[in-house]
Amino acid sequence: MNILIVGSGGREHSLAWAIKQNPKCDTLLVAPGNAGISEITECIDIDILDNSKVLQLVKNRSIDLVIIGPEGPLANGLSDTLIKENVLTFGASKAAAELESSKAFTKSICSSINASTAKYGLFRDKKKAKQYVRNHGLTIVIKADGLAAGKGVVVAMDQSTAFDAIEDMLDGAFGASSAEILIEEFMDGEEASFFVLSDGKNILPIGTAQDHKRAFDGDLGPNTGGMGAYSPAPILNTKVVDITLRTIIQPTIDEMAKRGTPYIGILYAGLMIKNGVPRLVEDNARFGEPECQVLMMRLGAQILDLILACLTNNLLTTKVQWAEDHAITVVMASKGYPGAYRNGSTISIEDGLVYDSQQMVFHAGTVKRDNILISNGGRVLNITARGESLLLARDKAYQIVKRISWPEGYYRSDIGWKAL
Repeated sequence: MNILIVGSGGREHSLAWAIKQNPKCDTLLVAPGNAGISEITECIDIDILDNSKVLQLVKNRSIDLVIIGPEGPLANGLSDTLIKENVLTFGASKAAAELESSKAFTKSICSSINASTAKYGLFRDKKKAKQYVRNHGLTIVIKADGLAAGKGVVVAMDQSTAFDAIEDMLDGAFGASSAEILIEEFMDGEEASFFVLSDGKNILPIGTAQDHKRAFDGDLGPNTGGMGAYSPAPILNTKVVDITLRTIIQPTIDEMAKRGTPYIGILYAGLMIKNGVPRLVEDNARFGEPECQVLMMRLGAQILDLILACLTNNLLTTKVQWAEDHAITVVMASKGYPGAYRNGSTISIEDGLVYDSQQMVFHAGTVKRDNILISNGGRVLNITARGESLLLARDKAYQIVKRISWPEGYYRSDIGWKAL
């Protein structure tokens, strides 16, 4: 098969790494890719938010399968454009991807299926939003309704923080994405991520993970898109998984089909678990970032077979082959992220570092200039390792981190602490 992966992050690097190992993959392209991806396969520098350009690339290179990585192209209707031209496409339709692109839409689904989630209010008016905060007290969560690259969430412990977040978001901190905001009750518990494939009717669980949202050790500092992750997530035991599938995920898939917008692709549910009871934090219409990196490290080449089963209505007869192992990824980010940061600093990765099925450095925000690796984003590298235990995987990952010289970067030193 000739396969195109759309995206440029660590998620897409890990997908490319895994899929390239599958003998069904003859040619693999990634658009636009990054410096790390270019070391394993061909990258095409195009605007992935221009659906016509992506379609033209697909036709010019005789692509058999397109895998859409990020949420932006999904919300932009790339999947619809490709499917209309009979291109086999893994990625939710624009209407189905609204589960991620609008938190208010997801809340409406939760109301229809009676799924457990946070109580909330929806606002465009600052005065009404602030009055809601006064009425409901603290701690409270303020969220941009639309896509904000994982950063449009403020957990306010005091009223001034809540009011500042309301002002910032409704003044356009995230553009059109925060023209409307949700104010939610704070859900206490342990957060985890659950991933399933859906063919529009049936579902197949393909893994669990936990990420670390806060920028600094001890879960301190601002929310980020994720500073590290590990898989599997111990909190998502068999009982919790069963409740989640029965009361949240399968009813969501059923409701989407009922509304005439069947959900086909990967669905990633962010859950808050307390006393063995899961509540939905959010739905995402793509693989997580950086959760995808640990999932791909554990799934390997079979991810392509699972994707094809999803697209050919064979989920019911498909099984995931799991090893009894663990994986962890440590994000190296530009100093200043998730706030202002500087691109263009030099990164040096020690020569002789072995990349294999047990350890990888997945690139996210990198470019190469004159054969020198340069930072080009907030989250830049994902140091990912696998082991028989989470402790072994963690130690291996941090040993690799020590072999990377990047004075302008930073990372958390406690990834995996919840499970360990």
